[in-house]
Order: sequence, then C-alpha cells, then structure tokens
Amino acid sequence: MINNAILAIHSQLQQYFDALYFCDVNRLQQVFHPDAMYINATDHPLLKLEMASYFSIVEKRISPASQNALRQDKVVSIHLIHERLAIVHVECAIQPKYFYDALTLIYEHQQWKIISKVFQYEIL
Repeated sequence: MINNAILAIHSQLQQYFDALYFCDVNRLQQVFHPDAMYINATDHPLLKLEMASYFSIVEKRISPASQNALRQDKVVSIHLIHERLAIVHVECAIQPKYFYDALTLIYEHQQWKIISKVFQYEIL
C-alpha cells in the first residue's frame, strides 16, 4: 500500500514538473485539487492565490521548453503522513528563479492531488 502511494505521488509530481516546464495549464489542473492554495513565502506580505489566478500566471509565461532550458526539477522527499495525506519537498528552476516547494497532497477519488503549494525562490 505504501509503495503504491509513493509511486502514485511520484507520478503526479512528474506531471507537475512537466506542466511547469511546458506551461501547460491543462496538466496543472490534473495535479491540483480545485480548492488548492498557492502561497509565495518569498514575498512580503505573503502572496496567496487561488488556482484560477495561479493558472493565469502560468498561462502567460514563456515556457522553459520553448527555450530549450535545461530541466532542473527533482523530488527531494515524499512523506506519507497518513494513507490520504502526504507532504512533499520538490525543487525546480524556471529561469531566472530556483524554487523550493512544500506541497501538501491529499488522496481523494482514487487520486493524489496537490491541495497546497507553499514555496520560496531565489534568483539564479
């Protein structure tokens, strides 16, 4: 059971990375729960967005894929807290920023979905 959950979460994280690399909002919608929150902890005050606003930002980006940018995404850790709750640390680069994401995932309707994305970034 635990291994299946970790594999399923890892699969969703790959979709998350692909969505960011290609700026593909359709893919993002597949990995985020509709009620998910996006919180930028780098900004002061904190920037908190709902999914529609976040998707709009991604949609307007020039995709790293279109620039043949080197992919720098990695899963640092996956912690299965409970059979329906996981906390994940991932990192990725979208030039000129390097992101440190803390993602909370929940298992609902036979799928793992990101319910919160809290992140910090630094300029490369």
